[in-house]
Amino acid sequence: MSTDFRKLLFEVSEALVTEELSALKFLSLDHVPRRKLEAIHEPKAFFEVLQEKDMIRAGNLFFLKELLYRIHRIDLLTAHLGSSREEMDRELRIPGRAQVSAYRQLLYGIAEDLTSEDVRSVKFLLQKQLPKNKLQENASMLQVFLEMERNGIIKEDNLTMLKDMLQRFRVDIKKKIDAYEGKKRENYSREEVCHPVSVSVYPEEKGAEGEAAKLHGKIYKMKNNPHGYCLILNNHIFKNPCYNREGTLQDGEAVKRVFKWLQFETVEYMDLEGKEIRDTVKEYSKKDHRYMDCFVCFIFSHGEKDKIKGVDDECVNIDDLVSYFTGTNCPSLAGKPKVFIIQACQGSGHHPSVAVESDSSGHLEVDASPLTSIPDKADILIGMATVEDYKCYRSPKTGSVYIQSLCEKMELLCPLRTDLTAILTEVNNEVARRDLKGFKQMPKITSTLLKRLIFEVPQ
Repeated sequence: MSTDFRKLLFEVSEALVTEELSALKFLSLDHVPRRKLEAIHEPKAFFEVLQEKDMIRAGNLFFLKELLYRIHRIDLLTAHLGSSREEMDRELRIPGRAQVSAYRQLLYGIAEDLTSEDVRSVKFLLQKQLPKNKLQENASMLQVFLEMERNGIIKEDNLTMLKDMLQRFRVDIKKKIDAYEGKKRENYSREEVCHPVSVSVYPEEKGAEGEAAKLHGKIYKMKNNPHGYCLILNNHIFKNPCYNREGTLQDGEAVKRVFKWLQFETVEYMDLEGKEIRDTVKEYSKKDHRYMDCFVCFIFSHGEKDKIKGVDDECVNIDDLVSYFTGTNCPSLAGKPKVFIIQACQGSGHHPSVAVESDSSGHLEVDASPLTSIPDKADILIGMATVEDYKCYRSPKTGSVYIQSLCEKMELLCPLRTDLTAILTEVNNEVARRDLKGFKQMPKITSTLLKRLIFEVPQ
């Protein structure tokens, strides 16, 4: 890092006061996890975190310029960053240029517009919804907004309660929210009707790779660390020892290796009963995913048609598990990809083998059946080890054919920025080619993803 860059950040940090730091942190919440921001108490630490997230660096200070513009420190913008109010006005009119979301801009603008009496009125009306210690006299409006977000009272797509409160004493500000919502609906409708050509979320990409990203559509944001939870439900030892699933430990280790490498918070639960499967999945759907990009769930067990079995032989409907993560039931993951990978048969049938080269050896076992369909909701991908009515195979020594192939392909193709659907297609091809002791296996992909899902590989 150059001396000039460090000097610039030092001088800007020295000029900022506590209230301005709070504003900068609030405006950065779409890019930096809340837990990181809450630990910051002085501007230098804030700038260090922005550098860690690659939001500012020598040669690219636009986000810092925008932040200073938003909090009206035009003096710092001019003196230290060689910009001006007029220049930023022009820049921020360019579609997609602003890095502070319209939602954050709206809330910050409301906080600025409210008088001290207005803030007291908001706190009074929130006494039933928020703890008393969060509504103390010295709590700023931005702090109140943060608590409202934390408790799910306001969200980017749901400002109803805030509008209802403002309707009572500041109708002018309530109208600003109406205008924001109207513009959002208009943009959504225009996208739905016109299907505009998507632009890569990596505008710095040049050449063939950048053009390919544009041609193949938008890419899900994958910028947080961790990117999300990777939940593994791995049933190995059953109450009836005859049903123990040897080889599944190798599958769990392979998945943990890959997703820890991809910067996911990876958690494995072993040997769950039916109710524990249901409760665990539901628990993760209730977590706060706002500062995560994605959710991934692997399920390894026996089952029946449409169901997964717990180690106690109790069945759980997979459609119910997936439905916990719809936009309605898990709003903090709305618009973000939810991936379910399931190693289990879908029936008792065998695919007949045709004359192809054998590349498997050793004893193979089968798992019995789950899913036939998924909820018709967006941003969900389900990878199944096999199509309906057929078995899939697992080696007690090396793990399942499907999961081991998936992990190998991810290690090979993620560094090439291959999207997950394409990786799963490669897995389908590899598994389908194998001769499994005279039988075949055909995996299946079911997807309502709206964008390409590319896992970022740490440098």
